[in-house]
Amino acid sequence: MGIRDIIEGKREWRAHMARVKALPTDYQIVYKEIQKYFFKIGPVELVDGSLLSGLLDFLEEGVAADKGVMELIGNDVAAFCDHLIKDSRTYADFYQESVAARKSIRD
Repeated sequence: MGIRDIIEGKREWRAHMARVKALPTDYQIVYKEIQKYFFKIGPVELVDGSLLSGLLDFLEEGVAADKGVMELIGNDVAAFCDHLIKDSRTYADFYQESVAARKSIRD
């Protein structure tokens, strides 16, 4: 990853966050909670940016349709997040696999 890639990544992230700030306040709060949840869980798709940008697209569509954020995601934000990443691999999965591989090598 070169300096241009880093600069472009920052530019894209700032544009992404500008879109978040354009959302209504309740949508921003929910987005930030979902973002925190994903940062803790560590789904692999988080690295390429498609997961958060797809979420932002979904929320923007909800705003355009004049729906409340809780109408879109339901009352359980964690369950909504888990459903989004149910088929995704996480860094925890990679860690578990590496531990299991090391253990099998030692045995």
